[in-house]
Amino acid sequence: MSEILVHPFPPLYDEYSKVLILGSFPSVVSRQRNFYYANPQNRFWRVMRELFGDYGDPERLCHENHIALWDVIASCVIDGSSDASIREAKVNDIAKLVEKTRIRAVFTTGSKASRLYEKYVACELPHYSLPSTSGANARMRMDELVERYAVIRKVICEKD
Repeated sequence: MSEILVHPFPPLYDEYSKVLILGSFPSVVSRQRNFYYANPQNRFWRVMRELFGDYGDPERLCHENHIALWDVIASCVIDGSSDASIREAKVNDIAKLVEKTRIRAVFTTGSKASRLYEKYVACELPHYSLPSTSGANARMRMDELVERYAVIRKVICEKD
């Protein structure tokens, strides 16, 4: 029997956040560990360390570099961690989060997050669709991910 799961942890941001990175919905491991991209097979944090350096702590890396993290989906029915299985999705109030910050661009990680964002979120900010860092996206090499994700650093470094 399927049940609706509610996003288990809050967005990571502060008033100085300049970019928002959105996934679709936390994986099983992320839900268990109560943090974004917590599955060791996911390359997200390795990519971030390549771009911004190793701060020892993912939260510190985000705050020091003005990165906000959240997911497009607030609640859904999902089988395990499979984005393809997501149904009955309700989206987070992303516009409300943006109002509390200095966010000037939104990045989505993976095709499901991108499609849901484009379909349901009314936000006038530039949107960049990035490839998934999931281990399931094995066709994309680490150096290719770093190259594609470098646009995040570029946007952060732009003058206000």
